[in-house]
Amino acid sequence: MTTNDDNTTTPEYAPEEGPRLDWTRLAPDVYKAMVKLDVAARRGLDPVLLELVKVRASQLNHCAFCLDMHSKDALAAGESVERLLHLSAWQESRHFYTEKELAAIELTEAVTVLTDGFVPDEVYATAAKHFEEAELAQLIAAITVINAWNRFGVTCRLVPGHYEAGQHK
Repeated sequence: MTTNDDNTTTPEYAPEEGPRLDWTRLAPDVYKAMVKLDVAARRGLDPVLLELVKVRASQLNHCAFCLDMHSKDALAAGESVERLLHLSAWQESRHFYTEKELAAIELTEAVTVLTDGFVPDEVYATAAKHFEEAELAQLIAAITVINAWNRFGVTCRLVPGHYEAGQHK
């Protein structure tokens, strides 16, 4: 941290310089395994629902790189700007989403923010009402994978703004 003349501090890292670590180049086998895991986790899931989940987890994890990517992919998959804008306040904007989407969003929050150390039974039960077992297993996998991607993005400070929709499909 650098102390400024007005006694405020700023990080020494400047995002315009690029990511702090190019982990995909330095750990290519891990990156390739993550891509394969991501492809496997998305199988059988509705692309719009999947992007809502990825955007919501990325919001919670403050991953600007993944927010940029998955917002663009969500729009390309047919998601509306209005629903994306309201996603961070979904509890007050429930009318924009189906019951199934709400169950997926709530499960995403529970899996992403493990403050109590577990996913509450009522959250899991609600999701189980809206998803067949195999689809629920895929959804849990997709939530887990986006959380892993977010950790790479936030830790390595990947820089948003350069992704084009569908680039990583």
